[in-house]
Amino acid sequence: MNNILVSIIIPVYNVEKFIVETIESVLNQNFKGIELILVDDGSTDNSLKLCEQFLEKDYNITLLRQKNSGVSIARNNGLNQAKGKYIYFLDSDDTIATDFIKTSYEIAKKGDCDIVVVGDYYCNRIQNVFVLPTCALFLKLDFLENHQDIRFPEKIQPCEDGLFSHQLLVLTDKIGINPAAEYYYREHENQNHLMINNQAEKLLRQIPEWFRILIDFYKRYNLFQTHSIDLARFVEHEPFELRYLSMPFNLNQKKELHQLIKDFVTKEIFPFMSRKQQKRLSSSFLLFVNSKNSLEFDRKYILKLRKEKIICKAKLILINTIPFRKIRKSLRTQLKEKYNKLQISSI
Repeated sequence: MNNILVSIIIPVYNVEKFIVETIESVLNQNFKGIELILVDDGSTDNSLKLCEQFLEKDYNITLLRQKNSGVSIARNNGLNQAKGKYIYFLDSDDTIATDFIKTSYEIAKKGDCDIVVVGDYYCNRIQNVFVLPTCALFLKLDFLENHQDIRFPEKIQPCEDGLFSHQLLVLTDKIGINPAAEYYYREHENQNHLMINNQAEKLLRQIPEWFRILIDFYKRYNLFQTHSIDLARFVEHEPFELRYLSMPFNLNQKKELHQLIKDFVTKEIFPFMSRKQQKRLSSSFLLFVNSKNSLEFDRKYILKLRKEKIICKAKLILINTIPFRKIRKSLRTQLKEKYNKLQISSI
């Protein structure tokens, strides 16, 4: 096909239960000009065979094969083969709505966007956090080719997509949003979640490499003075919220992770931030960075959560005195969501 407008890249590894449905969601798009690049990462089940069957049915599919090397190398190899004006990375166990590519492409073209953020949840989040999963990024190929030093980091997982997206998002203000794009995420037992696989120690060994990649990038593009708040929010979201607060680290691991994050923030980020900028970070993260050690933070954080729960309960009672029903309902919903998040918060 000569007029390729969008290249969809799918890394494939042992997803025989899901890959057919994923591929079909691409073939069913109501948009002409798509090429599909499948990259088999050394699958040991029937995934490769199922991919090969589609080659006989559709001429817009390219199948690459590599020895098992990880999702970053698979995505990078797919990107090297892409011919479309825009790129989208789709996970091999998920699907997209039939107008997903059409609406994203139209927004990208109309706004001459380097990046279109897709999905309502991520469109709302991008205002505060410059880090996104791959599934939330519709990317202009020229933009990627102009920054060939930025690719998915090899031998990094999780956060390979976070590091990739953060660097790209910082480098452009030509960012569009497509909140109407529907991405269907599938949860299943074979997913590579560190919490499930109990690989906290492996993650802990990778985080210094995350920081090294970020320091090299910020120095290379001279961004510390202008984007330190974005770097701080990356650290707040990824190693703090998604890892320290959410994963089952033991006491020694928490102690080490706290020191890693604290040292990085106080030495590499805060010297470039004003007090006013620092106050734009969450109170929990500032408490974490300013605590002497993980034990002190955990103790203070528990007290903080308890206080916030009490305040939430009190506000829920006071809402009943508001005479306007719609306002009561809206505020009650917001507070209940906040209270439920407090209920599941852990350290």
